[in-house]
Amino acid sequence: MANNAYQALAEWFEYLNDDCGYEQWSQYLLSLLQGYHAGKTGLDIGCGSGYFTRALHRAGYLVTGMDCSQAMLSKAQELSRNEGLNIPFIFGDATAFKLPGKVDFALAINDCFNYIPPQKLLTAFQKTAKALKKDGLFFFDISSEHKLKNLPPVSIDDREDVTYFAFNRIQGQEVTMDVTLFVKNGGMPTYSRQDERHTQFIHTEREVESCLKDAGFELIFCLGHLGEDKKDAQRLEFLARRK
Repeated sequence: MANNAYQALAEWFEYLNDDCGYEQWSQYLLSLLQGYHAGKTGLDIGCGSGYFTRALHRAGYLVTGMDCSQAMLSKAQELSRNEGLNIPFIFGDATAFKLPGKVDFALAINDCFNYIPPQKLLTAFQKTAKALKKDGLFFFDISSEHKLKNLPPVSIDDREDVTYFAFNRIQGQEVTMDVTLFVKNGGMPTYSRQDERHTQFIHTEREVESCLKDAGFELIFCLGHLGEDKKDAQRLEFLARRK
């Protein structure tokens, strides 16, 4: 099984996630930035194919997208060009990056920090803090412990042109997802198979808040997805301010 997360999935990521409420999610982000008077410059950590980077850019924010998957960055650049948007995308790992200047806010949306091992979480937050101006905002989410510990053994999404399988298993605080895509070959009744492996880590709310504090952040809130109750939530969302 290949260990090249998002090499194959990059092409299909936004398409297969079209039921996640991207529009409502992006509007929620914009309302937070406006409500907490964030500045105009931002960094989208783990931007993937750049949906939120593009949404913020269209709203007038100067956001740089960053990801550690070259395939995702290539797709992000393609989608941005298709919309006539001139957005900078850079290659970078959340635990080891440095910007030429500081930004007003940072985002990490849709499980980015679940890919970071617990022993490197503090380092990732410290790197984010260094990228922010004083009082800069940091908004990010994680798939919750409740969600990851209750994943089904197999997840399937069957479409006309692509079929997605994820075979999930959990060992301690580590979750392995072996992903297989069957992609239709144009108008032919044949499919190509592509495999990749994703490894995510369970982070508890307490662990995250402790690392934020140690990295020099003040926690503003921890809520469920889109501000909902966090009890048994599938996703936890954090907003913090750099001291």
